[in-house]
Amino acid sequence: MSLAREFRDFALKGNVIDLAVAVVVGTAFNKIVSSLVADIVMPLAGILVGGVHFEGLSVRVGDAVVAYGKFIQSIVDFLIVALCIFLAVKLINRLRRKQESEPKAAPAPREVQLLEEIRDLLKNRTKS
Repeated sequence: MSLAREFRDFALKGNVIDLAVAVVVGTAFNKIVSSLVADIVMPLAGILVGGVHFEGLSVRVGDAVVAYGKFIQSIVDFLIVALCIFLAVKLINRLRRKQESEPKAAPAPREVQLLEEIRDLLKNRTKS
């Protein structure tokens, strides 16, 4: 099998396409969460702490600048994304449990099964 054909088969599998869509949606979601944290959550947290601007928090150590305010912002980003993923997985699991707990169709009565077997045998007999 040629390399191009193998790659095509791999790329057109449903799981790969689902993964690609998830990456694109995840990237867009990350931008939304980053904006939420940087533009809304952290300024409000700064007001509650007494007018502190977290993004500007830093310490100078020699010639290096340690921007720990941006690090705090990244932690808040992570916590919000992790919470959203947790809630999404919890919802999906609840829907799966509900779907699994739905009653399955009752099997056909024994007489119906026997009649179906007889029918199938007669079909095979006439074909031979």
